[in-house]
Amino acid sequence: MGTGRRGLVGIAMATAIVAGAAVTVTTAEARPGGTATAGRGDCPAAREKVDRLEGRITPNACAFMERQITFGEMPTGTPPAPGDLTHPRVRAYLDIFDPEATLWEAGSDPQRGLTTIGTSITGSLRLAPGLAYRGTDVVADGSTVMFGQWNEVTLKGRTIAYPQIARNVLGDEGRTLQARRYYDRAVLFRDTLPEAAPAPLFAGIEDAGPPGEADDAQPAAGFRPGEMPERLAAWKAEDADALLARTRGARLSGPGLAAPLATEAGKRAYLERLFATADLHLKAGQVAAGETTTYVEWYGTADVRDGDVTRTGIPFGIVERFGPGGEWELYFDTLPLVADQREIGALFQKLLS
Repeated sequence: MGTGRRGLVGIAMATAIVAGAAVTVTTAEARPGGTATAGRGDCPAAREKVDRLEGRITPNACAFMERQITFGEMPTGTPPAPGDLTHPRVRAYLDIFDPEATLWEAGSDPQRGLTTIGTSITGSLRLAPGLAYRGTDVVADGSTVMFGQWNEVTLKGRTIAYPQIARNVLGDEGRTLQARRYYDRAVLFRDTLPEAAPAPLFAGIEDAGPPGEADDAQPAAGFRPGEMPERLAAWKAEDADALLARTRGARLSGPGLAAPLATEAGKRAYLERLFATADLHLKAGQVAAGETTTYVEWYGTADVRDGDVTRTGIPFGIVERFGPGGEWELYFDTLPLVADQREIGALFQKLLS
């Protein structure tokens, strides 16, 4: 993220930040409560550090996860100077990436190369030197790793906690060739800048109808990669009926929800609010399937209607997680859907003041 606005916008990246004080905000159900599958011989050091690890774990995937965990646990010490790529924690971060890597953050164009990516993390560490996260639900599928993590960041004396998915495609020695980060930056401002924060996109969305109308049928079977074309068609058509039919019985967690939605009415209202705000232009991304959990990535752009003005071509993406206990989780950034780049830049500047 670098210094200046780019550095600030990138604060909530593959990272997380500081443990600290009082307020916890979640955008999905609090950390997936998976039990670490200890005792397996493949990548035992990583298994010990995450809640759940599944999938096809190659030596490269293991090397990547170990580096990712090392950075998440490492104290910053004295924050780096702007652009200081020799700082120990910056070096640990850059060790995750291939020299030709690209890193995509929500609402931003991709960063390319170690100098840009390293300059970016110096800005994040200067703003929040206590940066810390831990792995939650991780699925490796050969060269693709979906690294679920629980982030904590202390800003203006308030602790904000939220989930994130770090999607990585790996090259030699398990270093990331291409990374995308899925999280909701809007949570950074809800309690730190309550008077300046945009109105939450999903305000007022909750389960609707009497308890007997809860969508409590058996959750759908685990998602299969062969379903990608049909699922992509549903997202591209903004077809709430099709999206809900596949996930009937699942509890929906996502940005802006204090608790999962169990009723079809509540889940439908959530999707329809999203589709009423933005036209999504998505393509199929990576899939990572484990024994009980599957992650599916959709990426592209969004066009957002702000009154009489439409903002077009906003980088946007969604990750879906289909979990073993009937979970259906969505990970995406609501901030560019409720604020333009000028407003977002001003919000991050206020965090520094």
